[in-house]
Amino acid sequence: MKYYILDAFTNQPFGGNPAGVVLLESDQFPEEKLMLQIAAELRYSETAFIRRHSDKEYTIRYFTPKAEVELCGHATIASFYLLHHEGLASGTCLCHTLAGDLRIEAGERVMMQMAMPRIVATVEETEEIYKALGVNDYHPVMPIQIAYSGLPDLMIPLPDVETLQALNPDMEAITAITKKYDAVSFHVFAFANDGYTAHVRDFAPLYGVPEESATGTANAALTFYLQHNGCLGAEAECAFMQGEALGRPSVVATQIRMDGTIYVGGTAAIVAKGELCV
Repeated sequence: MKYYILDAFTNQPFGGNPAGVVLLESDQFPEEKLMLQIAAELRYSETAFIRRHSDKEYTIRYFTPKAEVELCGHATIASFYLLHHEGLASGTCLCHTLAGDLRIEAGERVMMQMAMPRIVATVEETEEIYKALGVNDYHPVMPIQIAYSGLPDLMIPLPDVETLQALNPDMEAITAITKKYDAVSFHVFAFANDGYTAHVRDFAPLYGVPEESATGTANAALTFYLQHNGCLGAEAECAFMQGEALGRPSVVATQIRMDGTIYVGGTAAIVAKGELCV
């Protein structure tokens, strides 16, 4: 089995969000125990195992070092970037996952269709949220809302990028608040007149991720939030800068289309490849 290490949502090695990718030569997946052992050996948050049916249809299974998960956005972007790079995929493809079938647009930039977005709730009590981020006496113009595009995330506006980068998050408080609102993360953003739609940081300590360097699902939800609050039109293309505070700058691309569907994606960089001797 060939394995690869890719960084998703970047075109430079050692940026973005890393994932392991295993290209299967057989038409059957290995035993689950072996896939779990491989994921644990590679030590990335997720490793994708790709079974190819044709040049337009695939099945992917995703493993963390501890368990199989239904879907992983950045590992999907990495997988289809690799397939395109190896001449195994191009154009619109169908990807079967445990979370359902996904429409993927494979190329130098990979875009994947997300779940239909919605606003779940508006949060009225904002003080405790900003206090958990180390921000005092700030009253936002835009609302704090829970937005959904596959997962529910708290959309939290800040006045500027300087404030965003200087955050001092209280992980225990963020864990309690995300649990209280049945959300996955604090997705914190600020606008800047620098060519990006917004700069963002994402904190999900409730799920064991203090800060994520690139978050496809949450940025898809942010795209809908911005449209819902009058910042974007019926159709829009966005670019979100994330991961700066971690030293892994990532650019997450999103699109919102006339039918209301949202796509998220970006580029990737191949960092390493090898052969699994098992």
